[in-house]
Amino acid sequence: MDRLRGFSLLELIIVVAIAAILAAIAVTTYGRYVLRAHRADAHHALMTIANGQERWYATYNRYADDLSEFGYAMVALSQHGYYELALAVDGDAAQSFTATATPLNAQAGDACGILAIDGSGNKTPGPEDEQANANGRCW
Repeated sequence: MDRLRGFSLLELIIVVAIAAILAAIAVTTYGRYVLRAHRADAHHALMTIANGQERWYATYNRYADDLSEFGYAMVALSQHGYYELALAVDGDAAQSFTATATPLNAQAGDACGILAIDGSGNKTPGPEDEQANANGRCW
């Protein structure tokens, strides 16, 4: 009598377990990649604001205190809507500013949290903040 060839139940369980482990690793890696990719939305918006502020300063010798000067609506959102934007100008002379991008919805799970840039070009969180940079460099 010929013996039938095939997989035993134990072999099948081992293959399924290995596939599940690889899938779990792939899903978490993909999630971190998506957060980093969406962070580029905030980078673009903040750099656009910073560049616009420098142009405004060159013209009026002060920074603008309203994002509408740079084409943003009352509730300023980044281009793809992953971040809410805000602008703060220091003092009446408006000689410095800080632009911030607060993550929204699924992007709120990003370890970087609120991204910011000021008139001196300082970006937060900085590279020395290990906790914020846990899922890839924030800037």
